[in-house]
Amino acid sequence: MDQSSRLKIALGADHGGYLLKEELKRYLISEGWQVEDFGTFSEEPVDYPDLAFKIAKAVALGEFPQGILVCTTGIGVSIAANKVKGVKAALCHEPLSAELARRHNHANILCLGGKIIGPKLALKIVETWLSTPFSTEERHIRRLKKIEEIEEKKDDNF
Repeated sequence: MDQSSRLKIALGADHGGYLLKEELKRYLISEGWQVEDFGTFSEEPVDYPDLAFKIAKAVALGEFPQGILVCTTGIGVSIAANKVKGVKAALCHEPLSAELARRHNHANILCLGGKIIGPKLALKIVETWLSTPFSTEERHIRRLKKIEEIEEKKDDNF
């Protein structure tokens, strides 16, 4: 990762993702990232929506340009985070999905499964996700604008 990509990042996990979160935190800090750890801070059970909403809100408000969430599968935190307007949370289990989530979808939150992938793979996914820029190709911008329009019409019950 080049120096210009070093940013603040929000990090959080429930009890099922706690151990992987701790691995990711050590890695990110060693790479020079400013990490804000939103918790949890043990393997004691907590409700993943609480943490997902905290990080999603912080990202949506621009307090952090991006975030990483971990739960047992990554599914719960991705569903919860995507309920927040302006959040594009992507569940990734391998580097190609992480790359395309950033390049094509401009994902601003990476979701991982703490019991689905191991630390080495998770670090590769994170490294790929953080180092991939958004493509400014018209087709990607057009598609993201359509998603934003849907967000604006949430109350219309589609």
